[in-house]
Amino acid sequence: MSKVFIIAEAGVNHNGSIEIAKKLIDEAAKCGVDAVKFQSFKAKNLVTKIAKQADYQKENMKKEVSQYEMLKALELSYDDHIELINYSKEKGIMFLSSPFDLESIDMLMELGIEIFKVPSGEIENVPYLKKIAKTGKKVILSTGMSNLADIEFALDILREAGAKDISVLHCNTDYPTKMEEVNLTAMNTIGNAFLVEIGYSDHTKGIEIPIAAVALGAKIIEKHFTLDKNMDGPDHKASLEPDELKAMVDSIRNVEIALGNGIKALTNSEKKNIKVARKSIICSSYIKKGEVFTEENLTIKRPGTGLSPKMWDKIIGKKAQRDYNVDEMVEL
Repeated sequence: MSKVFIIAEAGVNHNGSIEIAKKLIDEAAKCGVDAVKFQSFKAKNLVTKIAKQADYQKENMKKEVSQYEMLKALELSYDDHIELINYSKEKGIMFLSSPFDLESIDMLMELGIEIFKVPSGEIENVPYLKKIAKTGKKVILSTGMSNLADIEFALDILREAGAKDISVLHCNTDYPTKMEEVNLTAMNTIGNAFLVEIGYSDHTKGIEIPIAAVALGAKIIEKHFTLDKNMDGPDHKASLEPDELKAMVDSIRNVEIALGNGIKALTNSEKKNIKVARKSIICSSYIKKGEVFTEENLTIKRPGTGLSPKMWDKIIGKKAQRDYNVDEMVEL
């Protein structure tokens, strides 16, 4: 099995601070993820000045502001991106960022981003999807707030515009997502419908669902994380803290190992247990030479060092070739 690609979604949990962003990179690298991901946007290109916050954003912010004001404070500049990319390289972790406007796609392309992650809200954005596809880079498409028809539309646009390597993430965009709304098996529905590599972008509390997604076949996992869930900001409360992120990564790596190769065969460690745990055909009473073996004078007991019970039907009705004592193993 190929290694699951784990993305630690820092998103906007830097709160507009380059120092917090660097600390997030530090923690992501320590946790063993493959990439740390931020968000690239210009508020003026993303929302109108009268756009309202989502309900979860209102709940998680200490003061109510417009979505424009909130996002303006969370922008990362061109120089911020360069600094964070270089810092990520120093820490040995891939830097990713989701662009939310056309200008940001150009910037990330100029900065040499290896993978373009399309956020759920852009699944119908034709100019955006075409521009992403024309970069020639790998594309990871999130699918929150969408159905199969929406996903098919986006995939058609991406492929027609030249995208060759596309992975699709099942996602629910409620922060945090309720367990009854995760619908994790829809991830495989997506894979079967479009024959694409699948993954899961998680907004539930805790780490159980991403781990379960890997067991179901996810090749990419994305999970929000923060330095502290109590920090002010729209996404902190639906994010993991570093110790939780580390536990998720460790669990995913263990599941990867445990999934194995799918071939049902004895392991080397099991072979030594065969003689102890399996059974043999045993005499349940004294049997004289020439006496017929029956279900009344034979039984099956451990250890498994004698005649296998799979020979039961062949031994019943045959004559003993010698005398047998109670609990003695039968020989053909």
